Amino acid sequence: MTELFEILKYILPALIVFFTSYYLLRSQLKHQEKIKSKEISLRQQQVVTPLKLQAYERLSLFLERISPESLIMRLNRENKSARQFQADLLNTIRSEYSHNVSQQIYVSGACWEIIRSAKENTIKLINKTADSLPKGANAQAFSTVFLTTVMEQPSTPSKIALDYLKKEVQQYF
Repeated sequence: MTELFEILKYILPALIVFFTSYYLLRSQLKHQEKIKSKEISLRQQQVVTPLKLQAYERLSLFLERISPESLIMRLNRENKSARQFQADLLNTIRSEYSHNVSQQIYVSGACWEIIRSAKENTIKLINKTADSLPKGANAQAFSTVFLTTVMEQPSTPSKIALDYLKKEVQQYF
């Protein structure tokens, strides 16, 4: 029995030291892991935030470029029929959209849906204008009717989307 007490005298303190060391090391490792995780997250934010801001800039430029006023001012109307001008407008919008489609990964789903909706509603406005014109109308007549229709609306699809985009960007600052 004394031998058992002698063995316990050495083993019991050793076990206490072992479990104390194990607990302290484990908590230290968990703490270091949390710190590294926060550092990685911070580094990712430092890389992603500028990319997000660039995406918002590009999308705001896209919305400005597909606004009805901008489209009419940028595209040449001389010697074109209304149908040719309509096709030019639609091609310009689709080209701008395809050029910026990759930016959707940097904005919220709701924001991207509003931007896509702005594009679709602008296309609908163009098609509605073209359908309202008599056959053989020229691009100048199309432009006049299109801008008049746009002016009658309280807000253009691009303006609505741009306002939403601005609100979303303000959440970061």
